[in-house]
Amino acid sequence: MAVVSLAFGRYLIEPFFAPCNVPPLAVKLITTTGVTLVIALNCWSVSWSANIQTVLTALKMVTIGLVIVPGMMALGNGHYENFHDSFDTTSLVIEKLPLAFYSGMFAYGGWFYLNFVTEEIVNPKRNIPLAVVISLTVVTVGYLLTNVSYYAILTPQEILNSDAVAVSFADKGFKSISSVIPVLVALSCFGALNGGIFAASRMLFAAAREGQWPALFSMIHLQRHTPLPALILMLPLIYVMVSIGDLYGLLNFYSFARWLFIGLVTLGLMIHRYRHPEVPRPFKVPLVIPLVFTIACFFIVGMSLYSDPVNTSIGCAITLSGLPVYYLVVQKTRIPRCCTSKFSKYDQQCVQDLGNPCDLRSFLHTSHCLSSFLSFLSSCLIPSLLTY
Repeated sequence: MAVVSLAFGRYLIEPFFAPCNVPPLAVKLITTTGVTLVIALNCWSVSWSANIQTVLTALKMVTIGLVIVPGMMALGNGHYENFHDSFDTTSLVIEKLPLAFYSGMFAYGGWFYLNFVTEEIVNPKRNIPLAVVISLTVVTVGYLLTNVSYYAILTPQEILNSDAVAVSFADKGFKSISSVIPVLVALSCFGALNGGIFAASRMLFAAAREGQWPALFSMIHLQRHTPLPALILMLPLIYVMVSIGDLYGLLNFYSFARWLFIGLVTLGLMIHRYRHPEVPRPFKVPLVIPLVFTIACFFIVGMSLYSDPVNTSIGCAITLSGLPVYYLVVQKTRIPRCCTSKFSKYDQQCVQDLGNPCDLRSFLHTSHCLSSFLSFLSSCLIPSLLTY
């Protein structure tokens, strides 16, 4: 979410500073504002989040179409010069491959978010595989044509030198309305951010409900039926990542944990299928597909330790920091009682203070305090931004 939100902030503010460089503080301020707005929206209404997601998805397809059309027109007019030596491997460095894969797979990474919201999908046995197949096909075709269009208009060096490729593309391909494309791309990122937060909050909620996370985060708002504590927890976490990292650095250390656990999940899927062949499975794929996928995940994760040891090590450390929580919450019997008693007492006290496990009226006061703090923070940062 931090990576997408940073992309949202950069594309939204880039037209206002062109041709100058955008101040990093301005990008982070717009980013945190967007994150706050999305989480507030998800706290307020599930239906609003879903409806806005539908509108922004349609807008995203329109944006992709606007990018593809001028590129195809340029190719139709014979502008192939940027594709000369496209498959030249003389500058290929094998240790940089994982970082390239991370960026590429991030663009196609939305498919697994569908699993987080299975309980809220009508007829999941039919609709989940259907949604994955259709969405991946559309995304693959759309993104491939988008990249071809970029290279039809821009040279490889212009793409490498650009902090926001869509802005450079719009300046060259849409001179009269060049400021529109970056705004549309920013709204597309906003939609991706909304969908990611909607799904990730349900993951935290389900983990708490299954006893793998403090019970506080299994609570929902009585009237709005939104997982308010899980959503509020995400706010400071995203703030911290946005404040201390940049887009590509965050992408590298975040991708390490992401693809490590995706590889472990598909490995576990194969082991479970071998040990329990009698378990009914609504939809299956040939085992060779998860096998190749698992090997690719572990290869990329292993190579990234060599390619970018700093960011990958940070991602590994953050992942390992979850072990104490796991043993305190899930594997309580494996550690001394004296170490778990205080944690259990605190967890129970949180539930008692809030009353009913689903009653979050007292959380509204916390939300009001948070809103006041953000307003104060903005009033302090805006003058600093103007003098930056």
